[in-house]
Amino acid sequence: MDYLDGYTRYLSEEKKASSNTLSSYVRDVGQFFHWLAGEGLAPEHAAQSDVEAYTRYLTAKGKSVATVTRSLASLKSFYTYMLGAGWVSVNPAKGLAPAKVERKLPQILTSKEVELFLEQPDASDAKGCRDRAMLELLYATGIRVSELIGLNTVHLNLSAGFIRCPGRGKERIIPLYPAAVRALQDYVGRVRLQMVERPDEPALFVNMNGERMSRQGFWKIIKHYQEKAGIKKDITPHTLRHSFAAHLLENGADLRSIQEMLGHADISSTQIYTQLVSQKIKDVYNKAHPRA
Repeated sequence: MDYLDGYTRYLSEEKKASSNTLSSYVRDVGQFFHWLAGEGLAPEHAAQSDVEAYTRYLTAKGKSVATVTRSLASLKSFYTYMLGAGWVSVNPAKGLAPAKVERKLPQILTSKEVELFLEQPDASDAKGCRDRAMLELLYATGIRVSELIGLNTVHLNLSAGFIRCPGRGKERIIPLYPAAVRALQDYVGRVRLQMVERPDEPALFVNMNGERMSRQGFWKIIKHYQEKAGIKKDITPHTLRHSFAAHLLENGADLRSIQEMLGHADISSTQIYTQLVSQKIKDVYNKAHPRA
């Protein structure tokens, strides 16, 4: 029985899992299958003690606490599927508490670093014009890189100053600041039609071959401008997302509004920015107070 194929369909069709979740969960379960085969066990015969032994095996191999925790979550999900399909009578991963992960605070850019970074693209040529529009849009909205490259021209409403982001689960309406609107107007009005391979191409952002921008392509763009700006911090697409949220919070935005714009299903995911801002204030206090 090919349990992995059935589980993949379950994640995709029933759970509506994102592509990243689907690939990581299926990979984790596949690795567990490989370990089980070495132990002479079939997936449907695994007991709780076997799952515990597997997590110890991962730890012994030097896997991080976060990786072991995610693997355990993947196995809980897989055996929930197996239970529902009638292949097992108990979930052997149920009740196993994952090791606590020390959640690191995300790194953000200062407002000055963001300004420096966004100034790097030379908007006088087509590539620089596109790059500036992408970076301005990312910092203006805090959307995920997958959402950024998934945008189509129909998702823009520049006259009203917002984008519609399909995202996960439901569409989000996110406003744009004036500089982002201008950068997008310049790109869409002057450059994009020269870059697309086909006039009916729906993608908002395309690569130099005229096809939809890829995650890898955008990652290279980020790294290029980090180096050009001389910023020592490791900048990723998520750095701008984190900076967007932290800067909004610093300037008085409420958590619920930030949660809505980021597309977080749970407010606890957004609350980490409160810790980030609190830590920044503490650092400023310790540096500036004469008795600190």
